[in-house]
Amino acid sequence: MAGILDIGESGSGKTCMMRNMPFDDIAVFNVAGKPLPFKGKIPAMITTHDIDAIIASLLRNNYNCYIIDDSQYLMSFKLIDKINETGYGKYTEVAKDFKRLVDVANNGVSPDTLVYFLHHVETTDTGFHKAKTSGKMIDNWLTLEGLFSIVLLNTVGGDRKYKVITQSDGTNTCKSPIGMFPEVMDNDLLTIDKAIRDYYELAPLGSKPKKAKIEPKATVSVSDKVPGAK
Repeated sequence: MAGILDIGESGSGKTCMMRNMPFDDIAVFNVAGKPLPFKGKIPAMITTHDIDAIIASLLRNNYNCYIIDDSQYLMSFKLIDKINETGYGKYTEVAKDFKRLVDVANNGVSPDTLVYFLHHVETTDTGFHKAKTSGKMIDNWLTLEGLFSIVLLNTVGGDRKYKVITQSDGTNTCKSPIGMFPEVMDNDLLTIDKAIRDYYELAPLGSKPKKAKIEPKATVSVSDKVPGAK
């Protein structure tokens, strides 16, 4: 149905937002391969930074909630793999591949499926907070937040209270539909997920996904046997 972009500094509580989710009802792509920052085991925890592998799993749509943790590394890891290549072609390829993934999240999954992108934030020279990419060359091709209707910002204050900002104050790219959220929320993805589903009248988390109405134009060149699939 839709991709949701959640941005924040490292240590701002992005991954920790998952702690109250029903682990059997979600699939998580652990791009950086890091251990979880809370107790428990998510059965469908898939460690990969291969965009085609993630797309293949999304297209199977066995869950109605997917989380791509550290999604910014899908860009930077690919550029590292291509570090010896010269020219600007690799930057264009990285931007096109990431957009292809977002297109699948927005249009290639069932109407009741939500795909969360947990993504690092970048602070510009003017103090503006935006989604991190792998350089200005990619920014020239892709305005990442423009591909999402919901952009959230994780913050942590001096009181060590972890919060989620849902609307821009002019210093960030946050946005969300009118009336969906309060302007500031607790750091809890379960509460956020329920608010989105209630607003759009979607099936509850854990329901069997219905067939997607729109088939994405995505080329998948990997085996259909991706770990974590039911």
